[in-house]
Amino acid sequence: MVPDDGVRVLEDTERRFADGTVLRVRVLAVPDSETFPDGIKYRLHCGTEAGKTLIRYDNSHGVHERHTPTGIDEDYEFPGYDAVQKRFWDEVEQFRE
Repeated sequence: MVPDDGVRVLEDTERRFADGTVLRVRVLAVPDSETFPDGIKYRLHCGTEAGKTLIRYDNSHGVHERHTPTGIDEDYEFPGYDAVQKRFWDEVEQFRE
């Protein structure tokens, strides 16, 4: 029997497009903790098959980050998960146009 660690997969998808764009979205519900006080662990990634990041939002290490093609956005302030998700999809749409 696998122990119940309280982690639930809310979304885990990958999509590849003919133009070489790759979307990867992984969202987990995790127990509230000091590292994940919102109870959400996420990685929202849009990049290329060659490994270039176009835009990525994540809190994989317990710190909310916004990654761009030039590196981590040092001015980024976490506005809440719902706002991050909307912003991510808006930016993906811009890259895809």
